[in-house]
Amino acid sequence: MHGIKKAFFVGLLACGFAAGSALAEELDGAAIYKNPAKGGCVACHGKDAKSPILPIYPKLAGQNAAYALQQIKDIKSGARSNGQSAAMKGVLHMITEEEMAAVTKWIESLD
Repeated sequence: MHGIKKAFFVGLLACGFAAGSALAEELDGAAIYKNPAKGGCVACHGKDAKSPILPIYPKLAGQNAAYALQQIKDIKSGARSNGQSAAMKGVLHMITEEEMAAVTKWIESLD
């Protein structure tokens, strides 16, 4: 009986990991980017991530995902506080690290 219980819990745990992985894969970087409740990246960087509202804001389309993710994390943590990062710092509490990764993966895919 002990072996059956163990197998059941191992199976249950595996299902939980699979569901977590599926959730991460379902995150839509484009939708998060455009969602005002998630920081509204589109408001400053433009709908297409190529046409920021001010020339001092960066164009994001095609940016390396790992680099962009690290920049966002650094701004959120306060490790980066130069340039226009203060504008982003105020909204980054609205987005999780998983959502940041989905957004940066999406912007990397843009031309």
